[in-house]
Amino acid sequence: MRVMPLSPRLSLLLFSCFLILTFLLDPTTSSSSSSTSQPPPAFDYLKLPLLHPNHHFPPTPSEVLLSDTHRLNSLHHHRHLHRKNSTSTAHLPLTSGASFGAGQYFVSLSLGTPPQPFLLVADTGSDLIWVTCSACRNCSSRPPNSAFLARHSTTFSPSHCYDSVCQLVPHPHRVPCNHTRRHSTCRYEYSYSDGSLSSGIFSRETTTFNTSSGKVVKFRDLAFGCGFRASGPSVTGPSFNGAQGVLGLGLGPISFPSQLGRKFGNKFSYCLMDYTLSPTPTSYLLIGGGGGPEDGVVGGAKMSYTPLINNSLSPTFYYIGIEAAYVGGIKLRISPSVWAIDDLGNGGTVMDSGTTLTFLVKPAYDKVLQEFMRRVKLPKSDRRNPNFDFCVNVSGVSRPSLPRLRFKLAGGSMFSPPPQNYFIDTAENVKCLALQPVVLPSGFSLIGNVMQQGFMFEFDRDRWRLGFTRRGCAVS
Repeated sequence: MRVMPLSPRLSLLLFSCFLILTFLLDPTTSSSSSSTSQPPPAFDYLKLPLLHPNHHFPPTPSEVLLSDTHRLNSLHHHRHLHRKNSTSTAHLPLTSGASFGAGQYFVSLSLGTPPQPFLLVADTGSDLIWVTCSACRNCSSRPPNSAFLARHSTTFSPSHCYDSVCQLVPHPHRVPCNHTRRHSTCRYEYSYSDGSLSSGIFSRETTTFNTSSGKVVKFRDLAFGCGFRASGPSVTGPSFNGAQGVLGLGLGPISFPSQLGRKFGNKFSYCLMDYTLSPTPTSYLLIGGGGGPEDGVVGGAKMSYTPLINNSLSPTFYYIGIEAAYVGGIKLRISPSVWAIDDLGNGGTVMDSGTTLTFLVKPAYDKVLQEFMRRVKLPKSDRRNPNFDFCVNVSGVSRPSLPRLRFKLAGGSMFSPPPQNYFIDTAENVKCLALQPVVLPSGFSLIGNVMQQGFMFEFDRDRWRLGFTRRGCAVS
């Protein structure tokens, strides 16, 4: 695939896909601390700044598309694995964005007593939390924070293979569970679609957080994978970007929000600011409500809501319902069945933080593309672009007029992102429609994080709904 020149604006735009989610974990910043797992006061929450790294070179458009395509194929692959084993609780579709270099977010998670901080890939498309571990006896030769040193933590506790939580992770073949042995640990083995592997012991540990009220709160018994073996390009190659594991944010019972969510109202939200703005604004991930007692308000902003849709054959993913699509105010003639989830669990639309671009099933993509090509009056770019189907030349046009793309969602709300969320600069004076078709008959549409930019999204897991607003997150 040809690598195209990268404009400064696209560099900044794609650079935002490599944000680092950094917890405020230093216990010395608070005058009070708690060593218990008691829930924090009402409306207390974790407010996690999204920071902008300086040391990662942004990917080219070709690399972004290649990474996104690999990730989408992997999500489809693991969904079908779950369908095949849907009668067993031992095989869940734990698929991670850690294997791909685009659209990843990073969080610094502190584990153990005393705390050991690690950089993990945060992924709404997976459930499993795992960290690279070391069984070294003399660990002085290891670089700091390169692996979790279980021997150095007084609160590390391997789970037993007969514990109920052990049934929630995939296991290695031919490793029996000996109920009579006192130290028969829970072994997990997670295989990526490209053949990469993470395996080790499913365990429990203490985590330490600073809350919005300034209190330090410790939570015991966070279930996570202590990975003693990692192989393959997904977890050892450059696309892992120096992370030491994965933080699953999905809907499954072992994900981070599932384990800690009820202590903070069983919801989380995030806001991806436009990093092309100068000076760069600060973005946040919130674990908990963060908006006070008023219903439908996050950070003081009124939210619009659409229901989250349950797909029992893909229980990890956050599905939403699209009822109609509009380009420039014109409703496109797309059958509702194109957006629906069928009886086999195919179709639907997934919100995903780990994918950069937005993918639409081909019947919908074709209609959207056709309408943009009809309505945009700018000249087509004469630069051949193998990655995008529609590119225009904006030379000499300071503020090009581009039609608005809107989605009517289930429940009556309207998701209306600005043109910069779906027309991106791929070269100097060239803007391309940053949508891609999904050609698999069993595929689903996916809203990537560039399309989400400039919105606050709230994942309310108790009321089974997704809230969103432009206010309080980005300049309109």
